[in-house]
Amino acid sequence: MSTTTQTATPKTVIDTIRTLSMDGVQAANSGHPGTPMALAPVAFQVWTKAMQYDPANPLWPNRDRFVLSCGHASMLLYSVLHLAGVREVDSHGNVGSGPSITLDNLKNFRQLHSPCAGHPEFGEAAGIETTTGPLGQGISNSVGMALAGKWLGANYNRPGFELFDFNTYALCGDGDVMEGVACEAASLAGHLQLSNLCWIYDDNKITIEGHTDLAFSEDVGKRFEGLGWNVIKVGDANDLDALAGALDGFKSCDDKPTLIIVRSVIGYGSPNKANTHGAHGAPLGDDEIKLTKEAYGWPTDEKFLVPEGVTEYFGETVGARGAEASSAWQQKFEAYSKEFAEEAKQLTAMLAGELPDGWDAGLEEFPADAKGLATRASSGKVLNMIAPNLPWLVGGSADLAPSTLTLIDGEGHFGADNYGGRNLHFGIREHGMAAALNGMALCGLRPYGATFFVFTDYLRPSMRLSSLMHQPVTYVLTHDSIGLGEDGPTHQPVEHLAACRAIPGLYVFRPGDANEVAQSYRAALQLDRNPSAMVLSRQGVPTLDRTECAPAAGVAKGAYVLSDCEGLPDAILIGTGTELQLCIKAQAELTAAGVKTRVVSMPCMELFEDQLPEYQEQVLPRACRVRVACEAGIRQGWDKYIGADGHFVGMSSFGASAPAGQLFEHFKITADQIVSCAQVAVRGLEN
Repeated sequence: MSTTTQTATPKTVIDTIRTLSMDGVQAANSGHPGTPMALAPVAFQVWTKAMQYDPANPLWPNRDRFVLSCGHASMLLYSVLHLAGVREVDSHGNVGSGPSITLDNLKNFRQLHSPCAGHPEFGEAAGIETTTGPLGQGISNSVGMALAGKWLGANYNRPGFELFDFNTYALCGDGDVMEGVACEAASLAGHLQLSNLCWIYDDNKITIEGHTDLAFSEDVGKRFEGLGWNVIKVGDANDLDALAGALDGFKSCDDKPTLIIVRSVIGYGSPNKANTHGAHGAPLGDDEIKLTKEAYGWPTDEKFLVPEGVTEYFGETVGARGAEASSAWQQKFEAYSKEFAEEAKQLTAMLAGELPDGWDAGLEEFPADAKGLATRASSGKVLNMIAPNLPWLVGGSADLAPSTLTLIDGEGHFGADNYGGRNLHFGIREHGMAAALNGMALCGLRPYGATFFVFTDYLRPSMRLSSLMHQPVTYVLTHDSIGLGEDGPTHQPVEHLAACRAIPGLYVFRPGDANEVAQSYRAALQLDRNPSAMVLSRQGVPTLDRTECAPAAGVAKGAYVLSDCEGLPDAILIGTGTELQLCIKAQAELTAAGVKTRVVSMPCMELFEDQLPEYQEQVLPRACRVRVACEAGIRQGWDKYIGADGHFVGMSSFGASAPAGQLFEHFKITADQIVSCAQVAVRGLEN
């Protein structure tokens, strides 16, 4: 540890964070200066006194995580990253010699191509641990990070080799704790007793519309005590001794997550000097900035000033502490690699975002079966084929494991009494589950979470962020259509395929039989920068005879010719999921009637779009204008493939409550309807 004399005082360091934040927002003429000003002492205390973090090695696996959940206060994070000297990291994970955030970056806050975006965006700069735009997401991600930390420690620590014991700190505000996703995540964290998790709640009593008592009067501390949290209160954000005591209280609590409630006044930080101008979305203005700097004893005409000794202060605290800890960790890992070679090999692959050698060796082909399986059932079998060779595949369901069939056989259940379990139970908290999955993925795990497809309505914001952050989260989504039957229209997803396909970068798989399920998982798990959605049926579907149809390996290209005719087809039938069998049946009838017919299986539109135009033309030749798509969802998204002369056999309304077979007949999602549409289109071209 360095013993160099620190030349800056804590007040100077804190005021540097404040003035950089003010100046950045003013230069952009856009942003939120109030919260960074108020919370500068909190960030200072966490970074310089509490965190184990090496700015020179920002991807150190056992680093403490810092999440700025109140992402509108992003200049607070950017200023700290700059002053702490966090190093840049390239897209391959290589640490460079330059800073992650430069002073010029701060001067270009909220400008095009600047890493200092309006809200922190994961991947833009090292030190930004997650994307925190929508309120509540950051703290909910942090639950997944803490969960991952417990899981990694339980599975890979060995006596004398404590590789994983990191803490996760998340700074949040009133907007975060009001959001429902945060309550779901907090409830889960309390139940799991995630003692490595600390939320610091900025209780400033201000939201965009004004004072919080307009709409918010609950006792947050009592709520979190009820959720099983350790609650500590700090009366003034400027009281460094009180903050230090609170953080010590977090570290000494070993059976609960901790909520530190910090009272601040937005805009300055002192209860006696409120400045609510600039609280949400308004720069202070040059005159008010000068007055504020004068109150700090700061040069009023200086902009983006970093006084001598400030960066050294960070270097002599978090920098020195982190360098020592990360160096010791690396030495320990080298010794660990010799004694526990297999575990070290796994960790090396996992932390590099790679799959282990032979990860798919357990996949077996399903035999042809006219009765077949529900694709949710074959999904469960496939997960269990993959799990033994992919040890960090971890996941569970939002209270629906018996229906989504997502348990890994022979593995334990993750909980406070067994942090090594691979089977997670998220409770009826779909949104909290998805947000936690993102946090787990950001720590290197390959997480999956399951629910009924219709409930993607409840988790869509986190699913969108999975894609925005390029995290390979797998969503297992069952009961995919009116085929679930009697539960009725509230549970029958009709627009959800279109909605999920509308998310850029989300790969949506709707496999048509057991072997397509297996190949969908094979394709999805090879996506290292994209989330995937496995959309699966409740009802059984035949396992196709691949001696009569093309191999299911065609799933790797998103769409493939499943069953063909001689020469150019008169009609192409395109199906997904459970409706693929209807296309096969319709093909037989059309062929008997003299209509040359091709069946194309399209389990993943996104993968098909990745293929070369030549392959797309082979599958869907433009010369064949008669195309009929069949899917038990709405038409939106299909016109690109069926064209102006095409027909769609599917839904145009909500569903109904009845047995599945009756519903398909009622809504005319049948082979007969496909045949009729194709024949009408062919006759229309002939005439």
